[in-house]
Amino acid sequence: MSAAFCLLPHRAVIAVSGDDRIEFLQGLISNDTTRVAPGRAIWAALLTPQGRFLNDMFVADGGAGTVLLETERERAPALAKKLSMYTLRSKAKVEDRSNAMEVAVVFGADADKALGIEKGITFADPRLPALGVRVLAPAGEAAAILGAHGFLPAAPGDYDALRLSLGVPDGSRDLPPEKALLLESGFDELNGVDWKKGCYMGQELTARTKYRGLVKKRLFPVRLDGPLPAPGTLIERDGQEVGEIRSGLGDRALAMLRLDATGGTLTAGGTRILPETPAWMRLPEPSRS
Repeated sequence: MSAAFCLLPHRAVIAVSGDDRIEFLQGLISNDTTRVAPGRAIWAALLTPQGRFLNDMFVADGGAGTVLLETERERAPALAKKLSMYTLRSKAKVEDRSNAMEVAVVFGADADKALGIEKGITFADPRLPALGVRVLAPAGEAAAILGAHGFLPAAPGDYDALRLSLGVPDGSRDLPPEKALLLESGFDELNGVDWKKGCYMGQELTARTKYRGLVKKRLFPVRLDGPLPAPGTLIERDGQEVGEIRSGLGDRALAMLRLDATGGTLTAGGTRILPETPAWMRLPEPSRS
């Protein structure tokens, strides 16, 4: 399809400014903030000290000594408050800009033509090229800005359908806060973790999970043969629980599944579940008995 755009009203923006903004975030999140530059963003997560997911975010250069965190709107105030508590003596200031900015995404062929447009902060999605270009714009102006550059609005749900087909999580819809692990949720292959950056909150468990091969389940894209089950619906094989449904739309969803249970007949609330393995996903080699 030709490039089109969707507004993402469930996403919002937090600003972090001050001389210590990069160093401050570096000690907290899972990716390397020194890689952030104009037009180049990172995807990262804030974790609990025990290594469980709290928030995901894109970290982008906002100009004028500011970095912008694109994150979930509903949970942005709590995240801004938590980050402010961590500033202590750092020369860093946290500001919730949920009411001042909005988020859109341009996707499809030639989406990269949205890079660098005026009146917005733009960056290629660092997870997968197919996910297009994110646009952070003044509140209420994204549609007009993108329309002026020839981009047409996509049908509601088109971007979510793309995301689901690629098996990419969308914040707490797919990653239960204080429960989800990054390596079960694709953060390694989708460029959300830097293994050389040094310490950050929750690093120890994340590293141990990787190097000891402790991942026993993964978030998979699935096709549905039947009605879309509600998020949280258990998935069974031969009467045994092997996973659960997360976000979904139409005949697609994401599902957390045990790695040893992706074969056979899987059902969730009467709907047959057909797991897929996206090209980006790296799974452990099957053991040889």
